[in-house]
Amino acid sequence: MKDQKKLSIKVDGKVFAINDEDITLLDFLRSETGITSVKDGCSPQGQCGCCTVLVDGQARVSCVTPVRRAAGREITTLQGLGDEIKNEWAEAFSQVGASQCGFCTPGIIMRFAALREDGEEVEIEKVKRSLHAHLCRCTGWQTIVEAWEKVGKSEGIIETKEASMRASIEGRSTQKIGSDIVLGKGGFSADTAPANCLIAVPDSSGGWSLGENLTEARNLAQKIQGRRTTAKAVPPIELPPGDWDAVLKTNWVEPGYLETDSAWCEPGREPSTPLANGGAFGSKLESPVPEVARSLANKYKRPVLVILSREDSVRLGPKRPPIAGGVNKNGQGVIRVARTPGIVEAINSVAPEIEVEEIDLRGPATSSKIRAAGWAEAQILLCGALGEVGTIISPDGSSASAEVDERQINISVRCGQSLDETVLRSYCIGAAHMAWSWVTSESLAVDENGEVQDLTIRSFGIVRAGEMPEVHVEIEPDKGKSVNGSDAVFAAVAAATWIHKGTLPEWPTG
Repeated sequence: MKDQKKLSIKVDGKVFAINDEDITLLDFLRSETGITSVKDGCSPQGQCGCCTVLVDGQARVSCVTPVRRAAGREITTLQGLGDEIKNEWAEAFSQVGASQCGFCTPGIIMRFAALREDGEEVEIEKVKRSLHAHLCRCTGWQTIVEAWEKVGKSEGIIETKEASMRASIEGRSTQKIGSDIVLGKGGFSADTAPANCLIAVPDSSGGWSLGENLTEARNLAQKIQGRRTTAKAVPPIELPPGDWDAVLKTNWVEPGYLETDSAWCEPGREPSTPLANGGAFGSKLESPVPEVARSLANKYKRPVLVILSREDSVRLGPKRPPIAGGVNKNGQGVIRVARTPGIVEAINSVAPEIEVEEIDLRGPATSSKIRAAGWAEAQILLCGALGEVGTIISPDGSSASAEVDERQINISVRCGQSLDETVLRSYCIGAAHMAWSWVTSESLAVDENGEVQDLTIRSFGIVRAGEMPEVHVEIEPDKGKSVNGSDAVFAAVAAATWIHKGTLPEWPTG
């Protein structure tokens, strides 16, 4: 029998042998070539776009492309675009605040690079449609489209202390602004782990499977990937009895951060943080992966990288707690909410006249640390009772107001010294997108056993680029201490969107 000829692949101009034909192109690029700009946000779902590369010049998601199908073809990653092109995109994204955590940005740049290579004038609607293959939870899309328009015309990169300070205030964790962030070098644990790490993933029995690489670990875990359910999400809490001026029932909502939980640790050392260059809107603050990495590293006497898949993050990660509430114009009312540590205090911090009833539910974990959880719902209900938004004041002391229609969202925000208006504007636009999406489109189906059924990243209901109204942000002058402003914007836009939609009693409104 003749030996089969070993397959090879050209990546960024270099030829690599394919030693394992059964892995994906994404796993090959990360494990065999060491290229980390190609991110894993949802594999093997092929729905977030973070792993986008060029295959013979065409944009493709690499997590659903078997590496054997790419044999003999030319693969281009962000590194292969060349310094001049990379710098053009980095400058454009930085100038308009189009990258926050930076996890999704390299894949989007690759999509844009393919569009530009066509050599034709590209209409903005086509740019927005191209983004339907991607997911960004931070920016709200608008600044990404602005970056497309800015490329080749930018005036340098924002890398100031003030810009990073404002980003950290808005993200509620240490964040940096600059070209490295745009190009995917935000210090994510899966990118910075030592080369000799064992990889650990959750297995089907509730434990952890370890392998020399991600493919081996997932094969040993023997988990069958879940998909999106056809079951309808139903708000799990009944409204409190009474005659109310406004009532609202919400569902569990997935935070939807793009970088799934990961952390690595060396034996006897401290684990890396799962937060990297973003706080995941508060939902990773209690992530179990650092302690798991520490325990496994000490047990096996080797560095261990713990990685959750998208499905693992959905099953194990905390959700926004569902509520059912009724309030009157005088500020009095009742909110029933899934039992969640800190949620009563969050609601009463802005609405002391509202009675809070915690309800024990069979369902996923919830957290009061997720963006504006509890207090935003209270403010929204009060606005609904009055029929107008007025000014929303956050527990931090920032204030925001919003006007909404199907084509435009107008925001005004005051949050102390702006430090950097481009960055603040970016976070406010991102908050507006998250609020609009929450009210109109987002929910999770949970079965009678409390298990989440919507397990793919597209099933969360996050609004796509072409479906989002244009956002205008007015930053009010303020010489006071800089505080978080985007959370107040989030609550104000959600309230204005709900009123615009007719204060329907259940979310999502559609």
